[in-house]
Amino acid sequence: MRVSVVEYGIGNVQSVVNACERIGAGTRVAHDGAELRGQNPERIVMPGVGAIGEALGNLRARGLDGALDRLVVDGGTPLLGICVGMQMLGDSCEEFGSHQGLGLVPGRVRRLAPEGSGLRLPHVGWNTIAVRRADDPVLGPLDGEDFYFVHSYALECPDEYVLATTEYGAPFVSAVRRDHIIGVQFHPEKSSAYGATLLGAFIG
Repeated sequence: MRVSVVEYGIGNVQSVVNACERIGAGTRVAHDGAELRGQNPERIVMPGVGAIGEALGNLRARGLDGALDRLVVDGGTPLLGICVGMQMLGDSCEEFGSHQGLGLVPGRVRRLAPEGSGLRLPHVGWNTIAVRRADDPVLGPLDGEDFYFVHSYALECPDEYVLATTEYGAPFVSAVRRDHIIGVQFHPEKSSAYGATLLGAFIG
């Protein structure tokens, strides 16, 4: 299986590469759109940490948005977005202004806890996912398991795309699926055995 990990200057790429290699999946890092297209991947992983505005700017400056359109939207290559990589899948984000997302999953990224809620941000640590689709081949077997989170914003989207939710003061969307496009708000590469199980199921 040819697996490409998208590098756009703000993701925790090496830890994702290491996690994939621990389960026996060889990976290649793509630094720009031409490189990603040239790798002709069978699976694409898009990790991310930090501010979404900078992430989107870097992604577009490197031509990776166009490559993702060609490979994922037109070509049907499965994509896994992790943390900020998931948030970028949406239509827009309100973090430090307003930003246009990739529009691969309908929805808007909003602050996780409203001002005055008393909830500490970022939401850091282990938390449980409640999977809505028991038959999902990637997350279905992981219902009720704990994964590692670090985030202050979350994607709000129509119910038809919600794959899993998690409680932090109130439920938020912790995983989405639109056909062959999956996003997870948590970090499987930091989530021990269950994270490895998720990556293995996605990569196949």
